[in-house]
Amino acid sequence: MKGIILAGGAGSRLYPLTLVASKQLQPVYDKPMVYYPLTTLIEGGVREFCLISTPHDLPRYRQLFGDGSRLGLQIEYREQARPEGIAQAFRIADTFIGKDPVTLILGDNIFYGADAFTQAFSSFSQGAVIFGYHVQDPERYGVVEFDRAGNAISIEEKPKQPRSNYAVPGLYLFDNSVVSIARDLTPSPRGELEITDVNLEYMRRGQLKVHRLNRGFAWLDAGTSSSLHEASAYVQTIEKRAGIKIGCPEEAAFRRGFLSLSALQTLITSLPRCEYRAYLESVADEGVRA
Repeated sequence: MKGIILAGGAGSRLYPLTLVASKQLQPVYDKPMVYYPLTTLIEGGVREFCLISTPHDLPRYRQLFGDGSRLGLQIEYREQARPEGIAQAFRIADTFIGKDPVTLILGDNIFYGADAFTQAFSSFSQGAVIFGYHVQDPERYGVVEFDRAGNAISIEEKPKQPRSNYAVPGLYLFDNSVVSIARDLTPSPRGELEITDVNLEYMRRGQLKVHRLNRGFAWLDAGTSSSLHEASAYVQTIEKRAGIKIGCPEEAAFRRGFLSLSALQTLITSLPRCEYRAYLESVADEGVRA
């Protein structure tokens, strides 16, 4: 499965921070925001990536990740000249996707606390898989409605009167049909190619699965100044208490077998002396003892 990280948009809700760097390069505690969605997909077994961003910001991502080889990955980059909806990503990345299934994750979504995603990746075969997460303000999101048997029966984008409290987080798994589905979409009244319309087409075909995420799971949407601060505080609390790092792509790549122990050790020597390097040294030491 191939992976798309959508890191475009104007970042207007984070102004004036985005005068300095794009939204997905803002710090969430001790790492750039984009580290977190990248790590989520690596943990799911994804190794080939397409990162989509604005023409202005793409050079910064190239500087950050290069071609991905230092992490044992393959990363290419595509421009999103104008933000025209999440589903636009499948048009932009159609040649990258080729004939493979694909997962898309939004660059400002942070996930932590359950193995639901890893299980979804490993068991995926066809159709589409999305997730439902209980929120207090569902009108801000795409909302999925379930029948009494737990089957998804409707999805609405930012409804004024939500039919449930289950929002759809920014992580989606699709088979290769998504390319043709996205190609045939027409813009919504908002002028965007809606990801909800993609999900509804899979639902119409009887090929959409929705996994409800449990209460121990954390989904942080770091798209505003207040939510960015809350995400940083959450990550700091977990890392200090548990002695682990959330959103560490080097560790995820090593544990997935994308990086050998010797490659990880070489990577570590290129880093400056800092807490992040010290943590990776502890990961490598654990690998030596294993």
